[in-house]
Amino acid sequence: MLSPQSLSEPDRRLVAAWAADCAERVLPLFEREAPDDDRPRDAIARARAYARGELDSAGEIRRRFVAGRAAASVTSPAAIAAARSAAQASGVAHMGAHALGAAAYAVKAVSTARPDDVDAEIEWQVEQMTPAVRAALRQLPPVGEDAAGPFVAGGLLARGILGLTIRTLQTRIASRA
Repeated sequence: MLSPQSLSEPDRRLVAAWAADCAERVLPLFEREAPDDDRPRDAIARARAYARGELDSAGEIRRRFVAGRAAASVTSPAAIAAARSAAQASGVAHMGAHALGAAAYAVKAVSTARPDDVDAEIEWQVEQMTPAVRAALRQLPPVGEDAAGPFVAGGLLARGILGLTIRTLQTRIASRA
């Protein structure tokens, strides 16, 4: 049985483009520290190509950890979070819930680089959602209430600023139903 965090392939393709947008906004925070490391930029480009139907899920599932490893090549919390945002965007091909992970890591990157901009970043993310993206994301279970997948209770995406951001986004998505 598929996890409720998976989403259908057409829905994953929809939310992959939005996740890539979220990750791309914070990419400069990574690239300032590691200008020659193209793994996060490549992950974002792959998420966009997946969204356009140019890449298949199986190939992207195999490559989804590449950008995450780039986080080990930087030291600032903002750069690390930016790399993880890109990794989450590329992970959407595997599971739709990673789209909210990309957004949450983008907010985490902003929170360490420009703390006063967190609310504006969340607002920007919500404004970028098309009705179809909101409808797809609305299918995801509330963070921390599923037994498996990225939203598992106690998991990285369910606690701290990541969990708070995802809860905020899910509340905002529900309010725009």
